[in-house]
Amino acid sequence: MLIAADKFKGSLTAVQVAERVTAGLRKAAPGVQVETLPVADGGDGTVAAAVAAGFERREVRVTGPLGEERTAAFALRDGTAVVEMAEASGLQHLPEGVFAPLTSTTYGSGELLRAALDAGARQIVFGVGGSATTDGGAGMLAALGARFLDADGEPVGPGGGPLRELATADLSGIDPRFADVDLVLASDVDNPLTGPKGAPAVYGPQKGASPEDVATLDAALAHFALVLEKSIGPKAAEYALSPGAGAAGGIGYGALVALGASFRPGIEVMLDVLGFAPALARATLVITGEGSLDEQTLHGKAPAGVAAAARAEGKEVVAVCGRLALPPEALGRAGIRRAYALTEIEPDTARCIAEAGPLLEQIAENIARDFLS
Repeated sequence: MLIAADKFKGSLTAVQVAERVTAGLRKAAPGVQVETLPVADGGDGTVAAAVAAGFERREVRVTGPLGEERTAAFALRDGTAVVEMAEASGLQHLPEGVFAPLTSTTYGSGELLRAALDAGARQIVFGVGGSATTDGGAGMLAALGARFLDADGEPVGPGGGPLRELATADLSGIDPRFADVDLVLASDVDNPLTGPKGAPAVYGPQKGASPEDVATLDAALAHFALVLEKSIGPKAAEYALSPGAGAAGGIGYGALVALGASFRPGIEVMLDVLGFAPALARATLVITGEGSLDEQTLHGKAPAGVAAAARAEGKEVVAVCGRLALPPEALGRAGIRRAYALTEIEPDTARCIAEAGPLLEQIAENIARDFLS
């Protein structure tokens, strides 16, 4: 059995999910062969999944989303770095109840990318998601050598809001090593930078943005793209409409327009990097999952990517989750034969979250009985 599940957000990391499922399987079937490959789709938990697959964890001091100093990690193996922007600029770094939708910065994400370059990375998988920021990647680019100035020739302030004051953009100082690095933007969203489906409108409210803040940020990012167009030409406007430009508060745009990044669905990239194909070849049953199996799962989340890859190889897939909000026919179309939810054995959601580990072991025992007896 191959366990290739994502985290149960708020309850268990992907590594812990794999450990609990393994324990449950072996309770019911002591001799079962189990291989674990925790997965992620580019959001928070991506570095941890890479480390679990054998990458080396590297730590560096960077600037957090509110300008504070913090420790962030990336993963490295054989010249490939896995960099997770949430490690530096993630929503989880904000104090509880504190949001800064107009001023939170991706500066630390740029510092993290530079650290990967310094470590000798020739390919960088840049996982974006779970951000506290909506600055179009301006902070990241500033950390890498870009200059964003107001009409007085002073640097604009941190965050997306101050981009309204941007007068000139100079990208000539960006670290030249990016010209020789394969930078892959790994994301599970394909939103453009601005507009009704853009980063501020769709994701701004999750980061504390009021309707007025959303309007401010949308206008500021549109202005950012316009100033960049004057600086580097029409590709700046084209990239603003590209899939993935709106990822993680627009950091996708910064990576595409200025760092030469290519966009790929996060789970596809991570399955390649983690060595999923050879593990899949050894498996007879694949167990995937995440905290909530719902409509979002079908649009680029880890379980859908795992199931699609497994189905292409004729392998059977079941899923584990905390909450199941998909009918059997939708699961079937995604390549998942059956899903097992914690709420089936514990209807109280709060207890499911608090006791996710032991409940998941019980679920795994049921899977072993259903598929190994």
